[in-house]
Amino acid sequence: MSKWYETAAFYHIYPLGLCGAPRENCQEETEHRLPGLEQWLPHIQRLGCQGLYIGPLFESSSHGYDTRDYKTVDRRLGDNEDFKHFVKKAHELGIRVVVDGVFNHTGREFWAFEDIRRNREASRYCGWYKGINFGWNSAYNDGFSYESWRNCGNLVNLNLQNREVKDYLFDVIRFWIREFDIDGIRLDCADCLDFDFMKEMRWMTGNEKPDFWLMGEVIHGDYGRWANQDMLHSVTNYELHKGLYSGHNDHNYFEIAHTIRRQFDENGGIYKGRILYSFADNHDVARLVNKLRDQGHLRPVYTLLYTLPGLPSIYYGSEWGIQGRKEDGDPALRPAIDLEEMQKNPPVPGLEEFLCFLGRCRREYPVLAEGRYRELVLTNRQYAFARLQDNEAVVVAVNNDENDAQMWIRLPVAGESITDLESGAALEAENGQLFVTVPGDGCRIISVSRKAPGV
Repeated sequence: MSKWYETAAFYHIYPLGLCGAPRENCQEETEHRLPGLEQWLPHIQRLGCQGLYIGPLFESSSHGYDTRDYKTVDRRLGDNEDFKHFVKKAHELGIRVVVDGVFNHTGREFWAFEDIRRNREASRYCGWYKGINFGWNSAYNDGFSYESWRNCGNLVNLNLQNREVKDYLFDVIRFWIREFDIDGIRLDCADCLDFDFMKEMRWMTGNEKPDFWLMGEVIHGDYGRWANQDMLHSVTNYELHKGLYSGHNDHNYFEIAHTIRRQFDENGGIYKGRILYSFADNHDVARLVNKLRDQGHLRPVYTLLYTLPGLPSIYYGSEWGIQGRKEDGDPALRPAIDLEEMQKNPPVPGLEEFLCFLGRCRREYPVLAEGRYRELVLTNRQYAFARLQDNEAVVVAVNNDENDAQMWIRLPVAGESITDLESGAALEAENGQLFVTVPGDGCRIISVSRKAPGV
């Protein structure tokens, strides 16, 4: 039986932005914004998402990735009791909760770094950070220098080969599991993390909670170096992310199909057996509607996101087609949203309902999440494939042309029952092939099943 994180669809929230929290954490009092997020949980459930990635959450100085305190919820969002209640409500609706683990670096206001600033060479925490050098100076005139993430001086690189640092962070994770009952961690900039650290984390979390999920943010490289039996369960599939929008912008389904063939083909894909985390946009990249030259391509893009191998993720707001350009800065990608108002006046009418349909397809047809991938038809503007398992398949056809396309698709199994999942209409095969019309900028999702032998 599959574990929850092998088949789930995810919803992704950047809480400081969604809740409209101040960009700088200068307040003395706790502002209880998290309880207001509980109204989003039924919406997430309706979209068919079984997992919620929410983060960053813990006390920080500004954007959330400059941690001050790993064991305290950011006061701009609420307190620990607020988050504990939020997780409980999510679990009641069958939604697992995954949080950001920012373990490559801390903020400058983290207590260990402040101890170094106060006590210099006498601090017992000098070995907690990389590159501490009292013969140099920092841009903050600390009287010493240090390594930072991508030369961002407010993000100080931890030394994850230091035993005390590892033990401290593992204690933090155990605290999160026991205090909040979280179900997984998304590891920020996992491609910078020490491999031995991640191996120990996998062992520790598996012993603490057997179905605990570890997913890493990895942009470039061989994803199998991080996603394997010893380290992480999954990583972000940035390769597919790029193909999803550029394959439509260039009317080039060969780009997407080549990516999937290379990654997951049943006869030798390099990531066969691994389940990567798929997304069309997130808190670090432009919204999908801003990356697509033709917003009519939203339906085929999301169809591929939900039906190709991987764990699909929807970034909050994109189910309504909101805009956000990277060149306008991070706040533009992480806006405050009024749920009720957005549902009444969505920028792209009908998109939310279509994503609910895709969520139902994954829930009612597990083969879409668990089945083998097989390519069936491929041209620049049309693409069809199947997800196969035992005696059933789901055939998916997408069209990036503005005009309707007629396609002959050879069925991957001998179908005794063939159904269009969106319309519910029964279809007939001819000599083992299906003749379908795929709407312009649209899709067809078709269930094909046969009786099991001996039935």
